[in-house]
Amino acid sequence: MKIRVADLCALRFYATPEHDCSYLPDRRARTLFVDPRADIDGSLYSQLSELGFRRSGGHIYRPHCEQCQACISVRVPVAEFRPSKTQRRIENRNADLNVRAVPCQLTHEYYALYERYINQRHADGDMYPPSPDQFFNFLVEGTVDSCFYEFRNPEGTLLAVAVSDMLEQGMSALYTFYDPDMEWRSLGVYAVIWQIRQTARRGKEWLYLGYWVEDCRKMNYKIRYRPLEMLINSEWRRLTPEAGTD
Repeated sequence: MKIRVADLCALRFYATPEHDCSYLPDRRARTLFVDPRADIDGSLYSQLSELGFRRSGGHIYRPHCEQCQACISVRVPVAEFRPSKTQRRIENRNADLNVRAVPCQLTHEYYALYERYINQRHADGDMYPPSPDQFFNFLVEGTVDSCFYEFRNPEGTLLAVAVSDMLEQGMSALYTFYDPDMEWRSLGVYAVIWQIRQTARRGKEWLYLGYWVEDCRKMNYKIRYRPLEMLINSEWRRLTPEAGTD
């Protein structure tokens, strides 16, 4: 998409002091934030996403580390997505799920699933311990066009929620939480595949997956969706045209 420099020049940006890196041990990090008081409409947010910015609640940010470029923005060109054999099996395995878009909101049902997910899957991470305030500030707060995609089984049980932002050029997969006891479904993988398909159904070009960090094991899953584009030196470059590997 075309970047309108005048729109970006009107924004103020703030850099945080150095802090512990969330992805790599023994590293220090710095984050660049868009002024939270700025009026960010859908067009401007789409342009910022094109430049590697990401959203967390009401804050739009990107890494701003002086001595490290390990965090790389990645996106999937959805029209060219070719699932691996494993991904096709996962897609077929979850074909019975019903998905619907709902407004971002804090409910007892959503929070109960989120709490179980964080406690069982991310007890060693920045999101632990979970709280209703954390859920709201991270996943509900914000003025961009966003929604929750509910994934329910035929009995109506909520199994997963994918939080997605709508962009002019695509969608941004913000976060997914799911039933940690349903390992056989590979719900995290399926949620990404479904959002790739949904982006294509909406006639858009890319699903943005946030940041990939080569030496961070928890981020390795992102390069399994092929082809993949990476933002390197302010230019989106194709990693490979191949399908994902098993």
